Amino acid sequence: MLSVKTLQAAFGFAVLSACACLSSASAASAQVIRVGAEPAYAPFEFMDENTKQLTGFDIELIDAIAKAEGCTIEVTTMPFDALIPALFTNTIDVALSAMTITEERQKRVAFSEPYYQSGLTILIRNEDKDALKSVKDLEHETICVQIGTTGAYYAEEIPGATVKQFNSAPESYLELKAGGCRAAINDRPVNDYYLATTQSSGIMSLPGTLSAENYGIAINKNNTQMLQLVNSGFAKIKADGTYDRLYAKWFGAADAAE
Repeated sequence: MLSVKTLQAAFGFAVLSACACLSSASAASAQVIRVGAEPAYAPFEFMDENTKQLTGFDIELIDAIAKAEGCTIEVTTMPFDALIPALFTNTIDVALSAMTITEERQKRVAFSEPYYQSGLTILIRNEDKDALKSVKDLEHETICVQIGTTGAYYAEEIPGATVKQFNSAPESYLELKAGGCRAAINDRPVNDYYLATTQSSGIMSLPGTLSAENYGIAINKNNTQMLQLVNSGFAKIKADGTYDRLYAKWFGAADAAE
């Protein structure tokens, strides 16, 4: 778990730093990996309410990858839809926020080896369980999503649906609970974590997943050395069992990045 320093970062975003070293576009000489993360996406990255520290599977994963390569990390928090632009402007070296590897995103950025397999699920209010049984029933309904996510893209393809976009997943859940939409679509582990750990009474998940998705660490296409470093570190923590231990800690199941 990382200690938190509040600094002023580019775009006015908060910077949470494990420690300070030199950062370089050349991964071979980098001592710090500048990480961009959207901090309200539990269990992948979120602020612990008790410790006020940034934590989560993604944060511990990139920290382990960095250590395997003799580096440290510096995490800048920002909205999800600002992550890829921050790579373009060289504000960060990697973007890590449960980001699905899609064909469209691969046109813009490079991705590490997949580190997690997920899928989209639908949350609804319990009172709608008889009326809403599948994605077909969401046609011409209002759907809550987090902006820039694959859940948002999926919802936009549902015929006649009105899509309400929010900056974070928790905001979309609150709108669902308040009756501002009939359903919320997001990644399965994020939805499941919300149902298991928050005051989510009255909300349920429809069975099944809408798609299979692989998460990857996004990197500027021009930064090939950083891509090599991240993939090398990931291979090392897979080989020595660190990845499996982290996965079991956060998800309590077998390795999902086969």
